[in-house]
Amino acid sequence: MKKNRRSFIKGSAIALSGSLLVPIACQSSSKPGNNKTAAGKLTLSFEPYELQLKHTFTLASSSRTTTPVMLTKLEYDGYTGYGEASMPPYLGESHETAQRFLSKVDLSGFSDPFLTEDILAYIDSIAPGNCAAKASVDIALHDLIGNILEIPLYKLWGLNPDHTPNTSFTIAIDTPEVVRQKVLEAADFRILKVKLGGGNDREMINAVREITDVPLCVDVNQGWTDKHTALDLIHWLKEQGVVFIEQPMPVEDLDEIAWLTEKSPLPVIADEAVQRLKDMIGLKGIYSGVNIKQMKCTGLREAWKMINFARAYGMTVMLGCMTETSCGVSAAAQLSPMVDFADLDGNLLISNDVFEGVKVIDGKLTLPDRPGIGVIKTGDIL
Repeated sequence: MKKNRRSFIKGSAIALSGSLLVPIACQSSSKPGNNKTAAGKLTLSFEPYELQLKHTFTLASSSRTTTPVMLTKLEYDGYTGYGEASMPPYLGESHETAQRFLSKVDLSGFSDPFLTEDILAYIDSIAPGNCAAKASVDIALHDLIGNILEIPLYKLWGLNPDHTPNTSFTIAIDTPEVVRQKVLEAADFRILKVKLGGGNDREMINAVREITDVPLCVDVNQGWTDKHTALDLIHWLKEQGVVFIEQPMPVEDLDEIAWLTEKSPLPVIADEAVQRLKDMIGLKGIYSGVNIKQMKCTGLREAWKMINFARAYGMTVMLGCMTETSCGVSAAAQLSPMVDFADLDGNLLISNDVFEGVKVIDGKLTLPDRPGIGVIKTGDIL
């Protein structure tokens, strides 16, 4: 019976605007550890987890040593899909908010086998915000679909895994001694992302350049406030081998950012300024490009749409992540052949990953030839 159904699915499934449609009759349960799934029913379970960072992660406005995540699992007739919500504190989500949201999920009203778009639209409608929690369901559903079809998601989207970009490795704000240590640890990477905006920008770059001459990108996290000073620093950064600037000034300073983008010798990429597809409207002319993150845009479905929107506007496209397990990072990596730059290193910044998935080989993202998002659960969770 399962073989016949799988053959039917493979002959009928389609990928349209990043939404894969697959035979599912759905029923959800919010109780973690529920391993019994009735035939034809979709069961959701979730479990909180705390990521431990290898180094203190310092941005222009905050520091942390841990990141709360919520891991999700969707089961259907013997098949499983995994998802993840990563919730750094500045996003306003937590274990508590994710649990409240996921406990409201009730998929029992869906009976059409090809209602993936409707299912995720329903998830989005349950409550405003909660983007990371929504992404955890989106990722798990896409992983489940790929596992049922026995096909990696990149193949369903028609993407070439040979076209994945190099991923940057993030060097957070720190003392020169620690920065040099971090750069040495990142010796296999072909591009580094340096966090700036902490008042020691030139010291940070000089410390990196003492160790390596690989290309750099910088993420200011809204840390600069004067456009003229910012422009002078950007000219200096270009001389240091920097290839683009991410979110240099506060998101509300639209006129100043547009002025900076017009005069900057380097592309200026939006990060905090854009979260979801609707935020893309009016972005052109203010920024050169956009950094798209699943945890901000509710998952793969909307990330696909945002990438295509940016491409239509001729913008530079970057695919980013939070500190995440290999589950979230591997999901995002499935879309990476579509983008110009990738910053998918969140799993490499933690010491307690519970999944195995995408690899970085000689600096390049290398997608596993496994179905779905391509992960294997290695930890005793879910």
